[in-house]
Amino acid sequence: MHPSESFLILRPFNALFFLIFAAFLLLLAGAGLLLRHKSARVKKTVIVVSCALTFVGFFLYKYALSIDAEYDALTAAMGGFNWWGELPLHLCNVNMLLIPAAVLSEKRPLLSFCFFVGPLGAALALFMPGNGFSGFSILLPRMLGYFGTHFMIVIMALSLATFGFYKPRFRDIPAAALTLAGVALAAFGISMLFRATGLYPGANYFYTVETEGNPLLELFYGWIPVPCLYLLPGIAVLGIYASLVTLIYRGIDLLRNGMGKKSAA
Repeated sequence: MHPSESFLILRPFNALFFLIFAAFLLLLAGAGLLLRHKSARVKKTVIVVSCALTFVGFFLYKYALSIDAEYDALTAAMGGFNWWGELPLHLCNVNMLLIPAAVLSEKRPLLSFCFFVGPLGAALALFMPGNGFSGFSILLPRMLGYFGTHFMIVIMALSLATFGFYKPRFRDIPAAALTLAGVALAAFGISMLFRATGLYPGANYFYTVETEGNPLLELFYGWIPVPCLYLLPGIAVLGIYASLVTLIYRGIDLLRNGMGKKSAA
């Protein structure tokens, strides 16, 4: 392989991965600076349009998957590509749909769910991609679609705080965790319905039925070897993550307010 081609190979935590991640975070920071004096309406429009474009990109990426012979061969053991298994019903996709609703409605439970769950779910998908999405050129349509969609979900969810629509609070965490449990249960029901009706025998939304070789989920299944219920430790992970994020956010907020008081003095 030519050195220039090897640089294009993307896998979690390699140089290209960190470069792309940094580029998306810079995009978020730049948008925050450009919009800091704009109205809430303008900021909402930016978020909604970004989600809409990501949603369009999501379906273009799924179409690319449907005609990707290599991907079909790589996932042959799981039945290959099936549109019933590619609906936007996974955790990250659900956030892609809920973020516009959250920012337009300004409902705090919805905002907290998207802010806490969106980046965590998308980051886990980026760190532990499924079969066919690691060790290949970033120029492949499926790689562009998979990583582009998940990186966008990370920054769109974080933009809820960056643009000033949400400030995390500790008392929001239980509601976010309960909402996640409820949505996961619904995804499990849909997966079992698809399997029972034969629409897609391998349906596994939210990974509620099988781990599909994911190392973290394999660990959870070793603790609780029961479909859907084995995800319960994930609720604890969300609680820890959300608590740390809230603690850091409040610390930065206190520091900023303290510096502001000193400047005023």
